[in-house]
Amino acid sequence: MSKIALVVGASGITGANLAEKLIAEGWETYGLARTPNTEINDLKPVAADLLETASLRSALAAVSPTHVYITTWMRNETEAENIRVNSLMVRNLLNVLSEKRSVEHVALVTGLKHYLGPFEAYAKAGFLPETPLREEHPRLDLENFYYAQEDEVYAAAKRDGFTWSIHRPHTVIGKAVGNAMNMGTTLAVYASICKETERPFIWPGSAAQWNGLSDVTDARVLAAHLIWASTTEAARNEAFNVVNGDVFRWSRLWKRLAYYFDVEATGFTGSIHSLEKEMANDADRWLQIAQKYTLKEEDLSRLATPWHTDLDLGRPIEVMTNMSKSRKLGFTVYQDTEETFYNLFEQLRASKLIP
Repeated sequence: MSKIALVVGASGITGANLAEKLIAEGWETYGLARTPNTEINDLKPVAADLLETASLRSALAAVSPTHVYITTWMRNETEAENIRVNSLMVRNLLNVLSEKRSVEHVALVTGLKHYLGPFEAYAKAGFLPETPLREEHPRLDLENFYYAQEDEVYAAAKRDGFTWSIHRPHTVIGKAVGNAMNMGTTLAVYASICKETERPFIWPGSAAQWNGLSDVTDARVLAAHLIWASTTEAARNEAFNVVNGDVFRWSRLWKRLAYYFDVEATGFTGSIHSLEKEMANDADRWLQIAQKYTLKEEDLSRLATPWHTDLDLGRPIEVMTNMSKSRKLGFTVYQDTEETFYNLFEQLRASKLIP
C-alpha cells in the first residue's frame, strides 16, 4: 500500500531532513509550514497556520496522509503559554486529520527537556536527572509543553486508533535557516565572525559541559529514526531517545571546531561566558560579512540562536542519552559526531550561508 507522509514543520532542521529522506525512499511527501519549504525537489508544499482550524482544513482538503510527523513548535514568553499554544497546534492538526480517517501513525519530535525541565527551570539544581538519560525516567513535577504535546497525541490515538511514537533527540545538528534551536549553524556563524574580526573563539558554557561527556543528534539520524519507528511493528506506541551513538567531550571538540575555522580557541576560564552577550552587537558585523562574501542570508537572527546554545552548553551536569531501547528493537544507524559538524559546515559553505 502507498505511504503518504505529512511533515509538519518541513522548513526546520528536523522536518527538512526528514522530507528529503522520505522522498528519497519513494514516499509521497507533503510539507506543512506557515511558509512552506520550496527548495526540496518533489516536496508538495502545504501553507497553513496550525493555530487556525479553518486554515488547516482548507490547506489539507486534498491531503490524506497515512503517516504524520510533527517536528515543529512555537516559542512563547512563559511555559504556561508554551503549553497552551503548542498543545493547541497539535490538537488542531489531529482534529482536522481525524475527519479523514487516513492516519495510521503519528510521530512527535520533542527532546531532552522532557528530562531536564522547561526553559524556565532548565537543568536547575533540584531537577537534575540521572544520566545517561533513559526513556523510563518519570515526568518531572513541572509544567512542560512537551508533556502537553504528548498528551494530545495519546488522546487522539485513543480516539482514532492510530499508532504513535515519541522521539527525544539531544541537540539536533543540521542545516536550516530561521530555526529557533540551531546550535550547529550558530557555532559556524560565531566562528566565522571570530575569523573575520580576529576574535578568539570563546567557550560559552559551564565547567560540567566543558569537562563532561555529551552527545548530539545528527538531523539525518533523526530522520532515519522517525521513518524506522513509524514503519516498525515493535516500535509502535513507544518513546525513544535518539542520538548519534557516540559520546564526546567539548574540551576536545571545541578545539577541533576552532581548528576547522582557523580561529584561536579559548576554553573554560572559570565562569560561564554567555554567547548571547558575546554576539549581542554582531548583527551589523554579520551584514558586512554577508555582503563581502555575497552570502544568501544577511540577517544574523535567521541563522544564529545563541540564547539556545547558552541553554545547552550552560547546563550544570554532563548530559548524554541511552539508546539501548532503539538498539534492541533493531535501529542500528550510527554517526560520528565530529563528522556531523564538518558535514554541516560544508553544507553551509556550499549554500553560501557562511564564508
